[in-house]
Parts: sequence; C-alpha cells; structure tokens
Amino acid sequence: MASSARTVEEIFKDYTARRTAILRALTLDVDHFYGLCGPDRENLCLYGHPNESWEVSLPAEEVPAELPEPALGINFARDGMNRKDWLSLVAVHSDSWLISLAFYLAARLNRNERKRLFSMMNDLPTVFEVVTERKPVKDKPSIESGSKSQGSTKRSSDGQVKSNPKIADADYGDNEDEHGETLCGSCGGNFNADEFWIGCDVCERWFHGKCVKITPAKAESIKQYKCPSCSMRSGRH
Repeated sequence: MASSARTVEEIFKDYTARRTAILRALTLDVDHFYGLCGPDRENLCLYGHPNESWEVSLPAEEVPAELPEPALGINFARDGMNRKDWLSLVAVHSDSWLISLAFYLAARLNRNERKRLFSMMNDLPTVFEVVTERKPVKDKPSIESGSKSQGSTKRSSDGQVKSNPKIADADYGDNEDEHGETLCGSCGGNFNADEFWIGCDVCERWFHGKCVKITPAKAESIKQYKCPSCSMRSGRH
C-alpha cells in the first residue's frame, strides 16, 4: 500500500518486474494470451506480477481496490479489431497502469525522488514501443541499418554466422549511442555493447541471449535461429 515506506529502487524493481511480465504476455506468449481473451468471457484485465509472471483475470472485487487496477474489459474489443491494433491498445493501457501503480507506491517520496524514479522508468522503452517495434527517429544509423556485424550474432540464408558473439571493443564502445534504438524483443531493454545479442531470421527482431536462453557457444551450432514466438507459430502449421 502507499502507506508502506518504499525506496525509489524498490519501486523501480517492482515496475520492471511487472513490465517484463506484461511484455512476455504481449510478445513471447502472445498466442496464449490472445486465446485467453475471448469476448464471450466477463470483464478481463491483464496483470503483471512482481515475480515477472502475467495473468488474465477478473478485476479485484473490493472497491476501491488495494492497488490501482489495469484496464477493464480488454477482451471485449478483441474480435472487432485487427490483431496488431488490439495488442497495441492493450499495450497502451498497460503502460498507463504500470505508471499509475508505480506512482501510487511513490506517494511518500519527495519531489526529487519522484523525478529520479520517472527518469529511471523513462529510460526504458514503453510496452507500446516494444509491441509495435516503434523506435525513436534519429539521424544516426541503428544496429539494423548496416551495423549488424558489430557485436551481434546474425545469420545469412546459407546458415553462416555473420559475426561473432557480442564483445565490446574500444572503438565500438565509443559509438554505442548510435545503436541505442535497438530493443530486445523479449524484455524491451535497450542495446548494450557488453551483452550478447542474437537476431531472429524469421521476424528479424533482436534478443538478449539470456532472454531466449541462447549462449554464444550455442549460437555457433544454430544454422537458422527462430525466436520462441516464430518457433511456436511454425510448429502450428
């Protein structure tokens, strides 16, 4: 509750865990999530929990609820909209819920602490930006536009590895800001030259190796990498 003393770091940890859960529902687990949101069911909400799990459930019965509640009835519009548009709508409402919940918990923080909390949250891409693969417009080239050979594993059509696992060298580290628009398709985190990344050969999204459980050594033996979402879809056909 808001009356409980919480630090900026504790609230940010809660925010990032819930955000990770929501992102998983709308990306890696999207087919399962979509199936749970039938319009014939009662008012449903998408919850992200502090343990990074997500849940589609009825809203809290108590009024007012102990914590701010996510958007109600996300399932009703599902079949009346294009799937991508519906997921984008859920993403926007999820961003609003995550921010409102964080600042509900931040009620007892002072002005500077609230400002620092928002700055930390704002450094991460929104759920909407990740789901729609929306990137800030910059003049500098992104990692997708000609710089894939620097620090990321990507494979050509013949299955050959185009580059080695991400190892930041001195020259590349100086230019990391040029590639900061690339977002992990799983957690939504920004590109970091110190981390290993791998690109999906089907949807062409990029992922932290740790998010999809791929190590540099394991990547060497993969002829064509498919992310979990693409693997799941191809398995159904």
